[in-house]
Amino acid sequence: MSLLRADRVTRAFGSTLAVDDVSLVVGPGEVVGLLGANGAGKTTLLRMLLGLLAVTSGDVALLGGPPDRDRRRRMGYVPQGLGLYGDLTVAENLAFVTQAYGVAPPPLTGRLADQADLLVARLPLGLQRELSFVAALSHRPDVLVLDEPTSGVDALARAGLWDTIRAEADRGSGVLVTTHYMQEAVQCDRLLLLSQGRLVAEGSEADIVAGTAALAIRSDRWAEAFAVLDAAGQPVLLSGRAIRVAGGDEVRVGALLAEHGIEARVERVPGTIEERMLLLARAGTG
Repeated sequence: MSLLRADRVTRAFGSTLAVDDVSLVVGPGEVVGLLGANGAGKTTLLRMLLGLLAVTSGDVALLGGPPDRDRRRRMGYVPQGLGLYGDLTVAENLAFVTQAYGVAPPPLTGRLADQADLLVARLPLGLQRELSFVAALSHRPDVLVLDEPTSGVDALARAGLWDTIRAEADRGSGVLVTTHYMQEAVQCDRLLLLSQGRLVAEGSEADIVAGTAALAIRSDRWAEAFAVLDAAGQPVLLSGRAIRVAGGDEVRVGALLAEHGIEARVERVPGTIEERMLLLARAGTG
């Protein structure tokens, strides 16, 4: 049984294909992560799945049928913009949303209860995201769609929001979540990787990164080393002071560093999802 489904969906804006021939399924009790760089087509795909944007071709289904108003009432949605009204208080925002769903507002707890009469525009982003989750879950939806739900909040707040996501899946809801935090991929049961509007990989984290390697480079002159490799067009990433070159060639990288008199230790290591995404993006624009 599928709660969300896309079958060879395409969306064009003029001559630009924002989503190109993408298929996916989300079932009950699973968390599916939709990964991709900014501009990969994640939000466009979500909006088509929810019936907020017409498809150019293909077919979408929500809860077994077209994403009409009745089916959307059984769905919880947290958009990138959070869907809150800054000139209403916390309590007023929640009352507005729950009235639309025909349910009573749930009691506010914790920090939100302390800020119930504060205008949402004055809340820190972490509390705004928490309120958006409370509103989206107020009617106990069968499907939860989350577009970058943890963007801009600290690590502790992100962990709390992911606890909520997992609890909803354990309750039987199907969850589709987009994120650009690659470390959050391990929280998902299954991953879909979008690059330039196309679905280029799916499965577990191990499935997606299989066969991807990188070079780990350590040098006392790490900043100079990074600048040299970046200027030479190498796909470099920086983690602290450690440089990684996605899919790099040891001979080529070693020669570039030697040309500039930079001593470094170069080691081939398994790649990451982020590096897999970088290589796919470069291949698409090459």
